[in-house]
Amino acid sequence: MNELLASQYPHARCELNFRNPFELIVATVLSAQSTDYRVNSVTVELFERWPDANALATASVDDVATVIRPLGMFRTKSERIIALAGQLVAEHDGEVPGDAQALVQLPGVGRKTANVVLAEAYGIPGITADTHLIRLAGRLGWTTSSNPDRVADEVGALFDPKDWNQLCHRVIWHGRRRCHARRPACGVCAVQELCPAAGSGPLDPIVAQSLVREPRK
Repeated sequence: MNELLASQYPHARCELNFRNPFELIVATVLSAQSTDYRVNSVTVELFERWPDANALATASVDDVATVIRPLGMFRTKSERIIALAGQLVAEHDGEVPGDAQALVQLPGVGRKTANVVLAEAYGIPGITADTHLIRLAGRLGWTTSSNPDRVADEVGALFDPKDWNQLCHRVIWHGRRRCHARRPACGVCAVQELCPAAGSGPLDPIVAQSLVREPRK
């Protein structure tokens, strides 16, 4: 299945814009219950004004909230990323650690966010159990659980660790573009013949193609 998804999504990658580990961890925290497109729309100004942990740690919640207002829960997220920056300064000299245990001690950072940072910033293999991967792992028969940690463990056991990072990108892209929660585009799915849930959406290729969604840039 991984090879088939690779053929359908040869350029799958993280769709958050970032230039360094600090920008990545902040953007990932902001992406909770927000689309990558919307996060990318606010982080340009955010990182222009507060380009590193030292700068963001001294920002006011009101100022940050004004910049990220298009996101859901913008005030809570403002408090969270300022606290995150403060802890990076206090405990890690303003740098983002490349260690899972240290990452999950940071405000707003759970296992999923830690795995994103480790994979994208440091090239360390991990399974990012976001909403798309959890949903698709169930449909594809990789797990019967909806618990993120258990899904990550069970999916990880099925694939070589060297494939984990790119597998996650492909599955997430598939979930965003074709394997939708309510009406998947089964007729234009690369893994249709192997998928236990094939037929959950239209199998007719013309109808299915009309359901394909490309995320906004």
